Order: sequence, then C-alpha cells, then structure tokens
Amino acid sequence: MEIWINPACSKCRSAIGLLDAEGAGYTVRRYLEDVPDEADIRTVLARLGLEPWDITRTREPEAEELGLNTWPRDTTARDRWITALAHHPRLIQRPIITADDGTAVVGRTEEAVREALARSRR
Repeated sequence: MEIWINPACSKCRSAIGLLDAEGAGYTVRRYLEDVPDEADIRTVLARLGLEPWDITRTREPEAEELGLNTWPRDTTARDRWITALAHHPRLIQRPIITADDGTAVVGRTEEAVREALARSRR
C-alpha cells in the first residue's frame, strides 16, 4: 500500500494512526514534496474509479484563483483538470490510499481506510 499525505492534515494523521494500529505495511508519499505528475494522477484516478474533479479540493484558495468551479466537468476538460492537479498538488484530496489489489480509496473516514486494508489483505 501507498498513502499520499500532507503531514499537516488531521485526516492523514488519523489514517496513518489506523494503519499503524492494524500493523499494515505501507509507504508514505508526501505529495506536496514528491509531487505526482500527470501520469501518476491518471493512474490513481483509474484505481479510484473517479474523475479529477472528484478528488479536487475546490474550496482551496488556489482553486478559487484558477476558477475551477467554473470549469466543465466532462471529458473535454478532463486533461485540463489533471494538469491543474499536477501543477497545484494542494488541490488533491487527501489522503489517497492505494491498495495492494490495484484499487485505491480516498481515506477521509475510518471506514475507507479499513476498506483499503481489507483490499490489501485479500
């Protein structure tokens, strides 16, 4: 498993605490320092089964500056959203946990983190 985190995020710290309590093996990616490129974002979106706007923090100041709330949420704008996430990683929802079965979850709840754990233990 890999978990994309911002150490300042309480949801990220909670997810790591639960993974540690469960004795899970994982690697940490501090995605503000080790910024995912467009290919990484496409891969994680495929694993999540989501679109880029689904994992975008649209209330962040950077999102407002970019006018993300006015961007179309369709296939014609998909690449534009992915480029924005690659250039502005603070906009990526967190934490994202990639499970060993090839799927991923946005681990903002204990249930989601446990789901990633279960998928990795199969």
